[in-house]
Amino acid sequence: MTDLPESAPDASIETLFVTRVYRAAVGDEALVAELADCCRLAASDDGAGRAWSRKHGYPGYTSYASLDDLPWRFPAVKALVRHLDRHAKAFARDLAWDLAGRKLELDSIWINVLEPGGFHSGHIHPHSVISGTYYVAVPDGAGAIRFEDPRLPLMMAAPARKAKADRPLLPHVSVAPEPGTLLLWESWLRHEVPLNRAETERVSISFNYAWR
Repeated sequence: MTDLPESAPDASIETLFVTRVYRAAVGDEALVAELADCCRLAASDDGAGRAWSRKHGYPGYTSYASLDDLPWRFPAVKALVRHLDRHAKAFARDLAWDLAGRKLELDSIWINVLEPGGFHSGHIHPHSVISGTYYVAVPDGAGAIRFEDPRLPLMMAAPARKAKADRPLLPHVSVAPEPGTLLLWESWLRHEVPLNRAETERVSISFNYAWR
């Protein structure tokens, strides 16, 4: 509960319906370097993925629609998945989820190589419960991932927030990652990747967990 000024002595404010974003540092420099090699090798060899990226206007390369066996292809990705499984379980505990005897399972995992000048507009991840990204290369100027308040479409005629509003009250919140950063969020949380203003590619590995 939050106490209000003396002008409202009998009032208080309670925070409800919290949206959580989980952050952890995962692996070491060797794992990050090996994953960077894997991502760039896939971008070079995966002709189907490059074709899909061109067709759908993805500014760079993604294996989203072409490779569904990254942990089998690359031992470093398999090692990363072991970390992801552990952190997804920890996040589920923090969310106080009752899994009712079912499990969280990695449903999909894909590579993103975002070219300078590229961006990814706002979206959610349907048909999953936890989504996330592991950051492999984040050059200066690559930009932070930006999350949107899920209530925003319902606010209608509400006034804008003050520029110095507390972070939990902002309609959009940016989280700046670095190589080795893991971020997890509930899959309904809308997010976007702003313009890559760096001179080199921004490389990441994204994934979804389903409840089965």
